Amino acid sequence: MAEQPPPAATQTLRQWAAQNGPLALRARIVLLAAEGLRDAAIARRLGVSRQTVGTWRHRWADRGLDGLRGQARPGRPATVDDAEVITRTLLGAGSRAASRAIARELGLSHATVAGIRRRWAAGPPADPPLPGPDVWVIGLHADAERTVLLTGTRPDPAGTPPASTAVGTDVLTELDRACDALTVARDGLPPSGRAGALATFLTRASRRHPHVALHAVTLWNVSGSGDTHRSAAGPADVTFHRIPATTTWRSYLRAMVALDSTRHPESSRRVYLDLAGAIGRYAEDPPGEPLQWLRESIASHAPSGEEPDAALRRETAGGANHIDLGSFNECVVIESVRLAGTITRGEIAHRTGLTQQSVSRISRSLLARGILVEDAQLRATSGKPRTPVRLRGDAAHAVGIHIDPEVFTAVVIDLDGALVTVRSQPVRPTADPEVLVKQVVQLGGEVLADARGAVREDGFLGIGVAVPGPVDIASGTVLDPPLMSVWTDLPLLYLLKDHFQCPLIMEKDAAAAAAGERWIGRDSRSRDFVYLYLGTGVGSGLYLNGDLYRGISANAGEFGQLCAVALGRTGSGGRPEILPECNPPVGLSQLAEQHGCSAGTERPGSPAAYRTITRAAETGDPAAGAALRDLARAIGQGTVGLVDLLDIDLVVLGGPFFTDEAAPLYLAHIAEMVNDFPTARRLRHVDVEASVLGPEAAAVGAASTIFHATFTPRLRGNALRRSSPGAGQFP
Repeated sequence: MAEQPPPAATQTLRQWAAQNGPLALRARIVLLAAEGLRDAAIARRLGVSRQTVGTWRHRWADRGLDGLRGQARPGRPATVDDAEVITRTLLGAGSRAASRAIARELGLSHATVAGIRRRWAAGPPADPPLPGPDVWVIGLHADAERTVLLTGTRPDPAGTPPASTAVGTDVLTELDRACDALTVARDGLPPSGRAGALATFLTRASRRHPHVALHAVTLWNVSGSGDTHRSAAGPADVTFHRIPATTTWRSYLRAMVALDSTRHPESSRRVYLDLAGAIGRYAEDPPGEPLQWLRESIASHAPSGEEPDAALRRETAGGANHIDLGSFNECVVIESVRLAGTITRGEIAHRTGLTQQSVSRISRSLLARGILVEDAQLRATSGKPRTPVRLRGDAAHAVGIHIDPEVFTAVVIDLDGALVTVRSQPVRPTADPEVLVKQVVQLGGEVLADARGAVREDGFLGIGVAVPGPVDIASGTVLDPPLMSVWTDLPLLYLLKDHFQCPLIMEKDAAAAAAGERWIGRDSRSRDFVYLYLGTGVGSGLYLNGDLYRGISANAGEFGQLCAVALGRTGSGGRPEILPECNPPVGLSQLAEQHGCSAGTERPGSPAAYRTITRAAETGDPAAGAALRDLARAIGQGTVGLVDLLDIDLVVLGGPFFTDEAAPLYLAHIAEMVNDFPTARRLRHVDVEASVLGPEAAAVGAASTIFHATFTPRLRGNALRRSSPGAGQFP
């Protein structure tokens, strides 16, 4: 049995073991040696060499604490933080060149870095080991006694991980700042505040993530041991782990965040900015309760309890984008044909700048694959007759599903934008999210069944889903939709992937409508424009420079805020108001009441009341007309801001509340405002036009996003292909 250190020295060693830096490793070596472990056992437990263990045991024996405080010899670092190496590797896209650069920067050999990568490739090191590399960051518990990282694993990882992390250095920098603040504030943090706080946290996590095996990894605690929380009662299926001595708690957290976001698109920037914000707020002003951060539910790719409809799986199983376009020039030719409707090969060459030979070769390929079809020959005054080509409408089909607080709508459209079939179902916004998701799945299955026979097996491209914003496109999550609070933080896209075995794209409803307008509007919509979508809310979809403009978070076009600013409507804290005018049925009912107009027996704010008032305005009712005019002018104020900001000359109006009765008044008043009020009004005339889409604008637009992603020429890559799992290796 090894000699026990004096009590005062033992207390110092335990304090060192609980901290970061090289002293932690040295103290742990001595403490384990005092427990009677041999050098080989200590080396295995701490993940260091036997030589390192022997060196610090001898220094302790010779000089005590002063021997442990001695500086490491110059040259390579005495200890290597494995987690820091892994984080830098992931940020460097995992390439061999990046690995060598990291080795040089940290003063390590390339073999050392390669060894660390191999160890982490089998799964993040922990005691006991985590079961594999497919690990999710689920939550974080922190109080004065301990910090516990809650991770999750699933038996069937979804796809091959991409080669680099999605969060980026900016997110990790925010996380670092938050951890710095927590480290500084730790001595002043209150105790947990109530017994069993950790057990309650683990139970809540188990309920929120029932399809994930949970692992509680102790990052830090006051005793330096990872076992102090084992006595807490909690779910029996949670296992407990300690981080290895070769890493610090902060670097381990960073590495787990980077690894999670590398493998799972749901683990987006938003999730980890939320984590950093929660840590920072807790450190700055700690409440009496511990920090307990849990992410929203992650979708299970393994069905829970029931098997998805087998017929639906068969129906969508052929949707792996059979129309695989081989070149950018093919997309250019298809775009030219689509915009023109019918066009000759010579005209394609003239429009695109491609040579006649290239156009002929590409056209022959597209004709052979059934994407183009030839029309009747055109006689020429000289030379041989010309044969125009056009898109073959039934060459491809897509499904569009629109999620609205009032009604779910699903459509199937062909490549020409023609509606093959339409279905809709009323919605109960307060229903449980699982019930609503099942309703969406059922509706999608029914509309596909209706279209059976019209859809070619090799031409079904996928499903587009239009949802109210704001959304997190990267993680497929509906964040906080107006009038549908039960959908908050719902990972809708990944829940739907359990049922639809085909490519899926999620888009904001206004952006989806803009995509549909561009696709179906052909040449008349080939310029930049703004689509004002009048639904349960008013949103704007932006089509700029030949593509949808989504913004950095895919939430561009939040029209309500702009409208409130233009009208000078702010709350007491200075935040722009949520305007009733930007919810047409509610806004029109309120304005009608102010003007002394009634919707009769219809419920105020309902779609039926909206239609009653607009019909009254159409028939000449002065009060109804004044209410509708006020609503149109409020929307027009926000539109003026868009026109000035973007310098555009086309505004398109559409959506379910752009009804036939209301359309003339909307068009007239908004057109007047965007041509009379903007700063550069002398230099441009702004056209304000009705949408070519019908009431199903968002659903048709959602389906069009599939065509847009497949066929639109874009140098930065195909969005539909980017939505599939990447093909890299970690690390």
